[in-house]
Amino acid sequence: MIFESHAHYDDKAFDEDREALLRQMPEKGIGGIVNVSASVEGIRDTLALAGKYPFVYAAVGIHPDEAGSLDDEAFAWIRGQCDRDKVVAVGEIGLDYYWDKESHDIQKYWFERQLELAREKGLPVIIHSREAAQDTMDIMREKAQGLPGVIHCFSYSPEMAKEYVRMGYYIGVGGVVTFKNAKKLKETVQQVPLERILLETDCPYLAPVPYRGKRNCSLYLPYVVKEIAGLKGVSLEEVTETTERNARALYGL
Repeated sequence: MIFESHAHYDDKAFDEDREALLRQMPEKGIGGIVNVSASVEGIRDTLALAGKYPFVYAAVGIHPDEAGSLDDEAFAWIRGQCDRDKVVAVGEIGLDYYWDKESHDIQKYWFERQLELAREKGLPVIIHSREAAQDTMDIMREKAQGLPGVIHCFSYSPEMAKEYVRMGYYIGVGGVVTFKNAKKLKETVQQVPLERILLETDCPYLAPVPYRGKRNCSLYLPYVVKEIAGLKGVSLEEVTETTERNARALYGL
């Protein structure tokens, strides 16, 4: 079955039909979902979803856009949540210089603190990096050696992807790979071993063609599977089975 390695079903975009949508996932071929936090409120909602649905797992962490909301008290609370049942990763954490909602120093500080937290708790990391390629790589080399994880929604060069693979990381691939203008990501998929790719949506964002511009969800992942299979010259089944095995290995499931 397809394993969804990065979703945001706690997002308000799902308020009207969240339960109906999630209930049908297993019968529609989605065998597991990691719901990924971005804020303290998102952690609470993500833990609630993981508690309600057997196939939903939780990642707890603070997105770089929300890094300014963190302090030692909130961080201590997050540390405690890492011990909860079905928490499988620290994320999403990292750097975002596209929106630049927080200063780079604040983003870096809490990125490094959350990497340390993952190491302390023995959890993998889910890395967000947008227009911050070199700073992210520098921090990962310095602070994340030996930590398992995934570079979520990968948007850099194939060469950088291969460097992350050499460091032991997975590459998260979602709906963007179906876009005609996604040349770098298509090349990345061709050059990175299938054994190092995870399927993800980042829903409600980044829906694949033919749903581009609409609300995304895990039910659209077959379009991503089809694109990856075509780029790598393998069967749909091989993509589905290998990426599920990859996700379960990373998240210890």
